[in-house]
Amino acid sequence: MQWPNELPNFCTNGVLNGEAIFITEASLFHPVKAKPTERKICLLTAHSVFIPEGKSNHMSETTITFAGSGDTLGSGGRLQTCIHTDADSTQFLLDCGASSLPALKRHEIDLNAIDAILLTHLHGDHFGGIPFFVLDAQLVSKRTDPLIIAGPPGTEKRVRAAMDVMFPGLSEVNQEFEISYVELEDREETMVGSLRVTPYRVVHPSGAPPYALRVVVDDSSIAYSGDTEWTDALVDAARGTDVFICEAYFFDREVPYHISYDTLHSHYAELECDRTIITHMSEEMLSRLPDIELEHADDGKQITI
Repeated sequence: MQWPNELPNFCTNGVLNGEAIFITEASLFHPVKAKPTERKICLLTAHSVFIPEGKSNHMSETTITFAGSGDTLGSGGRLQTCIHTDADSTQFLLDCGASSLPALKRHEIDLNAIDAILLTHLHGDHFGGIPFFVLDAQLVSKRTDPLIIAGPPGTEKRVRAAMDVMFPGLSEVNQEFEISYVELEDREETMVGSLRVTPYRVVHPSGAPPYALRVVVDDSSIAYSGDTEWTDALVDAARGTDVFICEAYFFDREVPYHISYDTLHSHYAELECDRTIITHMSEEMLSRLPDIELEHADDGKQITI
């Protein structure tokens, strides 16, 4: 959502193009975690929102559905990571854990409308659902549109190997749809279809570089930590985004390669994003949800940005 950074010089005495106007802070309409001096100013008339010259007056909405918000071990009965994003121009997944196919079907998401699957790292609870997704596309959904799978270097080799372990020969089937692979390099913005994707290397050994991802789609921006211990790369990934989705595996227990809620909370002031949602929680973390201040994901949770 775009707001003017300053009042236009043709606005005087509370009148804009013959209509009475009032001034308000954008944070009242689009929650922002920001200091008062960082808030944007917007102008509203009785009939419209002021849009700076050269900007579209169409403010697109992007809907994010946490089809799966769980960890590797299904803590709390949650399904593994699968975050579906529906924007005006495209639909895509952030990670595709092994339980993603039933998760997407449970929420009646049109599988054939998904143009891309973006992977943060190559652990089964984040990419193990792809063989099932592809098999369904072939046999049930009867997909014909291309599918892009993007992830760290080694993604194509690992995904094709996973297909053949689960369904021998699947990677060699002549599908009715094209599967293309995009391998992402640290901090290099890459076009994945209509998406602008920037990966940031984090700390989570998985046989290939692990990433947090920053995705720009239409007028919206999303950052997602993937799995990692705390690293300042998360600050860079989250900066200026509409929402930062971040793992919080334990409440206050520190383990390698994962973030605790306490650690994330201690860095919260550094995150220059509009909204933060925690996900990928252990049984211990789930038991402490009544004690936390930050917003958390649930299977089926849906937000609009």
